[in-house]
Amino acid sequence: MVRLVVLLLVVALAGCMRPPRPIAGTFPALTVADAQQQPHTGERVRWGGSIVATTPNDDGTTCVEVVSKPLDAQARPRRTDDTFGRFYACATGFYDPSIWAADREMTAIGSLEGTRQGKVGDYEYAFPLVRADGVYLWPERRPMDQQVIYSPWIGWGPYWGPYWGVGGWY
Repeated sequence: MVRLVVLLLVVALAGCMRPPRPIAGTFPALTVADAQQQPHTGERVRWGGSIVATTPNDDGTTCVEVVSKPLDAQARPRRTDDTFGRFYACATGFYDPSIWAADREMTAIGSLEGTRQGKVGDYEYAFPLVRADGVYLWPERRPMDQQVIYSPWIGWGPYWGPYWGVGGWY
C-alpha cells in the first residue's frame, strides 16, 4: 500500500514538471546573448521572460518585447535578476496589450529570424527576433503574503508523540 502511494505521488509530481502543451518540446541551449553575437537563423528556440511591451501590427501579427530570464523545468521564467538580454517574439494574431502587459511572464517557441535594431532607452540594441509559433502567457503570481500554503509535516507534539500539522498563512 505504501509503495502504491509513493508511486502515485511520484507520477503526480512528474506530471506537474512538464511545460504546457503550446511550449513543449526539446530545444538547444541557445541564449539571447548567443543569438546577438552570431546569427542562428532558422534555429528553434524556447525563450521566456518578463514582457516589456506588446505591439499589434497591421500585418496581422503581434510582437512582444521580452527581457529574457532562465526557465525552470516547466519552461516558466524564474524569479531572478539574471537575464540573457532582450528579444522580440512575433506571433500571428492579435494579442491584447492590456492582457499581454508589462511585467507579465511569457514563454515563446519558434524559429530565429536574425535581429531587429531598436533602442533600450538611448542605447542601440540588436534584438533577436523569434517567429513564434507557440506562446504562453503565465498566470500572474500572487504575492507570498496572499498565498495559503498547505504543507503537511510530521513533528513531535508538546505533550505526547508525533502528530500531523497543516501550515497556514505565510
